[in-house]
Amino acid sequence: MRISRTLARMLLEDRRFALDAYLFIAESLCHAQELLAAQRGVPSGGPREDADPHLTGPELCEAIRLRALDQFGLLAKAVLNTWGIHSTGDIGDVVYNLIRIGEMRKSKRDRREDFDGVFDFDDALRRRFEFTVPK
Repeated sequence: MRISRTLARMLLEDRRFALDAYLFIAESLCHAQELLAAQRGVPSGGPREDADPHLTGPELCEAIRLRALDQFGLLAKAVLNTWGIHSTGDIGDVVYNLIRIGEMRKSKRDRREDFDGVFDFDDALRRRFEFTVPK
């Protein structure tokens, strides 16, 4: 996603979230759509509707959670918090801001409320690490 005038204006209107929050969520959506298309066996460059599979709010939240853990590890929650994202509801607010300016799309069934309470950030953004002692 490029930084357009519309996005810059939206950032000035809604200062709750950092630019990095918008970029990370948009990139996470693209990444999750690519994985979903690959799971469905859609070849690269396939038809538009297959190359851009729809994710529900909870599915997108889970994709963002997994990507944050993968990229930031134990700091995932801290990084997202720094960008203004403290809950899955905040993810929904970012997504619906992007929908409002035309950077994302929604289906007729999608609702902003679909993002509320998907998971608890304190629990979901911590990897379980086990320390083992070599024998």
